[in-house]
Amino acid sequence: MDKLKNKELEQKINSDYGNTTGIVILKDGVVSYEKYFKGCTANSRVHVYSVTKSVISILIGIALDKGYIKNIDEKVLDYFPEYKVKRGERKIQSITLRNMLTMTAPYKYRFFPPYIKYFTSSDWVKFSLDLLGGHGKTEVFRYAPLIGPDILSGILVKATGKSVLDFGAANLFEPLGIKVENNWLFQSKEEQLAFNRSTDISGWVTDPMGIHAAGWGLTLTPMDMAKIGQLYLDGGMWEGKRIISSKWIEDSTIEHSRWKKENLSYGYLWWVNEDGYAAMGDGGNIIYVNTKKKLVISIAALFVPKAGDRIELIKKFIEPVL
Repeated sequence: MDKLKNKELEQKINSDYGNTTGIVILKDGVVSYEKYFKGCTANSRVHVYSVTKSVISILIGIALDKGYIKNIDEKVLDYFPEYKVKRGERKIQSITLRNMLTMTAPYKYRFFPPYIKYFTSSDWVKFSLDLLGGHGKTEVFRYAPLIGPDILSGILVKATGKSVLDFGAANLFEPLGIKVENNWLFQSKEEQLAFNRSTDISGWVTDPMGIHAAGWGLTLTPMDMAKIGQLYLDGGMWEGKRIISSKWIEDSTIEHSRWKKENLSYGYLWWVNEDGYAAMGDGGNIIYVNTKKKLVISIAALFVPKAGDRIELIKKFIEPVL
């Protein structure tokens, strides 16, 4: 990207995407653009919100590769034999890991998830299991922003015998040179809000049971996110070492379900589009992979309501000049 195009992009970001903290662009595996905003640096880490889901997808894939999980058609409750199903609630017994990964699991709440009860619960996995099922249909897309994905964290712990962070550090973060240093347990609403505003916290949020959040709660740098995108673009290889199978990458980045209302395709906790796929989180956090152009774009951002559409930014102001 030449200096003139860089200047135009930065003007657009400052005018319409002012919550952006950093952008990294990799073309053919090489950094073609790297820029930080709002006083941030290459070491600044932000809460990437639902980008966390796609990281969980990677860890599920690695657990499959290593034999900790047999297949994604296993029943969720097979991992929680201690969980007591209430009388008459049979639907939960049929829900699989595949349903969780494709957002095709039903929940008992209709429109507004009970977030306050969730955040103040001592056990997010059990809280999510208690809401799983209900009158909705399986195989129908229902996006679960926070409540629900934690079940996958619980499954990872049950399957591997390690915390999600420990398993992720050994098998994903450390091989890629990514630092996720601490567990974060909030004691108050104020602590959580401070975490969301921070640009210098390294870690992953847990519930009081020590189980890491699966739908949110991870902090990363823009380069961390770009490395994850490049790992996928390169079919699971990193510096000559296989991190994850190419089959999992292929399977998880094709359409398995669709959010009809928004006309969006979904893989295994990755959003799928005509050019590739993306991990997306609130505020405009994104790992965008264009498999046709061999392009990875990561954008980190602090949360603001109704954040500008980063896909539009990428399509209109970044891809055309690459």
